[in-house]
Amino acid sequence: MKKNILLIILMIFMSGGLYAQKNYLEESKEAKTKRMQWWDDATFGMFIHWGIYSVPAGEYNGKGGGAEWIMETHKIPTAEYEKYASQFNPQQFDAKQWVNIAKNAGVKYIVITSKHHDGFSMWDSNVTKYDIMDASPFKRDILKELSDACKAGGIKFALYHSIMDWHQPDAKSAGSIHQNTVNPDFNKYREEYLKPQLAELIKKYDPAILWFDGEWIPEWTEAQGKDLYNYLRNLKPSLIINNRVGKGRDGMQGVKKYKDAAGDYDTPEQEILAGAGQDYWESCMTINDNWGFVKADHKWKSEQTLIDNLVDITAKGGNYLLNVGPSPEGLIPAPSVERLTAMGDWLKINKEAIYSTKGGHPYNDGANIRFTKSKDGKTTYAIFNKAENNELLINAVQPTPGSKIYMLGVKKPLEWSKKGNAVLVKLPAELPGKYAWTLKIS
Repeated sequence: MKKNILLIILMIFMSGGLYAQKNYLEESKEAKTKRMQWWDDATFGMFIHWGIYSVPAGEYNGKGGGAEWIMETHKIPTAEYEKYASQFNPQQFDAKQWVNIAKNAGVKYIVITSKHHDGFSMWDSNVTKYDIMDASPFKRDILKELSDACKAGGIKFALYHSIMDWHQPDAKSAGSIHQNTVNPDFNKYREEYLKPQLAELIKKYDPAILWFDGEWIPEWTEAQGKDLYNYLRNLKPSLIINNRVGKGRDGMQGVKKYKDAAGDYDTPEQEILAGAGQDYWESCMTINDNWGFVKADHKWKSEQTLIDNLVDITAKGGNYLLNVGPSPEGLIPAPSVERLTAMGDWLKINKEAIYSTKGGHPYNDGANIRFTKSKDGKTTYAIFNKAENNELLINAVQPTPGSKIYMLGVKKPLEWSKKGNAVLVKLPAELPGKYAWTLKIS
């Protein structure tokens, strides 16, 4: 009798009965809105691509190219690439300093690479010895230090994790030059390596976001993506996961190819949507040309371009995830810091028009004016980067009679008048700050 009862309990357990996982793929719109609220309000994040690929710094045997892809770009054999781990000793890494740089820039969340395609783990992993503690002389848990610093500094901590892995024998993609096993078992890699590492990351560092990449390999499917999404949300229900967890993104523009694709938000890469987004979305972009550190890459975007990008993305209802690639010593390059500081100075004046707003409808008025709105819809912000004769002509927004128009950073209301079907706003003789300015129309 006892054996029968035990058998019944075991069958219920195995069928998922009493211990069935919740299906988060069927989450209600209201529940998702609540879960995504902090992310939607944050608007501005910092991407950090850092790993042992910073050691070669974009150069192998005297030839350039590759950055974080250098192992694949130069077809470096696994055993030879592993030597970079023994050279990775970033003694100048200071997690608190990185968080201060982010805070000064106005960044609200940080996403750092826990494992890129090269397979090196940037934390003290119990699943592998190919990690920061066991394979490098550094012997410090980078993710622990940074997650603690983020928590102390009021910044949300998040992790990038590659689904593909050039180092693990069972993860070798068909035709890869790094395939060093006759019969790779991708299912084994997924269940005994990928999932356990992700569970470890959630338990140890409590990330607010898991940002996936590398999902394009043929071994990965949308069904596997949905399974992984559900598995991770059951470990941490509040977790936010990008759409690269499955096969649902449509090229570099990153929007969903179909409605029920896995993932919480779209991921345009190195581009901004042409118009207002229809779903949650985040544009990830570099400050220079590369994601990882490349010593020869000095093609830095201007402060004007970066602020224009932030404004354009916000007006279209998206988030801006701006990347830095720290050096092998552990320093964020000075040109990145300079530009981020300029963005922070601009946000000190104009933050009201960026954080916790929604995209404007319409979102633009020609090439030089973008609109955002307060959540209650009662206030419109017109952000512009060019004006003539101390006047701004606005065609797309019509204030009601008696409305007041202010400029952020200026105490007194501005004079305005109707000019045909447009509004003519008289600007102050001296504008506060640089790069772009904001009119607040109540």
